[in-house]
Amino acid sequence: MAETPSSAVPTVAGKESSQAQTQEIMHLQCRFYEQKFPEIDELVMVNVRSIAEMGAYVSLLEYNNIEGMILLSELSRRRIRSINKLIRVGKNEVVMVLRVDKEKGYIDLSKRRVSPEDIAKCEERYNKAKTVHGVLRQVAQENHLKIVDLYAQVAWPLYKKFKIETVNDDEKKVEYVHCFDVFKMGITDDAVFEELEVAPEILTALKAQIRRRLTPQPIKVRADIEVTCFTYEGIEAVRSALQAGQDVGTEDVPVKVKLIAPPMYVMTTSTLDKQKGIQKLQEAIESVREHITAKKGTMSVKMEPKVVSVNEEKEFLQMIEKLENENRLVDGDAPED
Repeated sequence: MAETPSSAVPTVAGKESSQAQTQEIMHLQCRFYEQKFPEIDELVMVNVRSIAEMGAYVSLLEYNNIEGMILLSELSRRRIRSINKLIRVGKNEVVMVLRVDKEKGYIDLSKRRVSPEDIAKCEERYNKAKTVHGVLRQVAQENHLKIVDLYAQVAWPLYKKFKIETVNDDEKKVEYVHCFDVFKMGITDDAVFEELEVAPEILTALKAQIRRRLTPQPIKVRADIEVTCFTYEGIEAVRSALQAGQDVGTEDVPVKVKLIAPPMYVMTTSTLDKQKGIQKLQEAIESVREHITAKKGTMSVKMEPKVVSVNEEKEFLQMIEKLENENRLVDGDAPED
């Protein structure tokens, strides 16, 4: 009788390793909010798992993937000709909670009662919650903690700490500042984390993870202008006007002016606030206009201040480099025959 290869026999160590990995995965799973089930009329993000005769079975992504069902009659306001055109397996959908049976675990949902405005609000909230979850999951994984304990010590207390209560016509309304926004506040204000019952080393790890993930990145704002002056002071007048534009900049919102090719110049700034960046360039443009007009020159805006993408910035830098190379060739002596 042939012996069974040793590699085919599961070892005790192998079983223990597999069990440990499964346990670690379980420890890193948790609902986003303190309540275990959603409230009636609440908007939730779901992922479609399967489609049956009665409707679609989904997982509630914010509630640790508990199961719910979108009834066929709640898929659309219109007559359903093809269910696959309305909903697809694997796709995320925003739905409204109709009924919740906490004892049996049944959750009935509606897609047809959700407006476009509802979708935008829910997507924003879900993306924020997913980022918070990512921060807590990383801290839990690095420190061998259960993520549900971190939620109980950090996220859920912060929701309670920053809730806003209002009373209108004897009706009490409670709104919560999202934990994502509280985390962002915490980048510059440690006071938001006061009173949290969490170990100092875990709080330090949490703050580091928040800074790494949530610190806002500077936005690049750009405007293109043409400046000319044909009087006796011509070149000096242009140079002085452009310097006046740069002088409008501040430490937080600096303004730089660079030559593209006479008489075209590009004005840029990097800032964390898009509106401040656009406003600062508009002020710089007006300063250039005022100074060059005083010298009987002219200025025109070829591209109003706007936020530029990474690709646009890359193309711009390539164009500048090409023009500088062409200028060097023109300025250099032509080779003799």
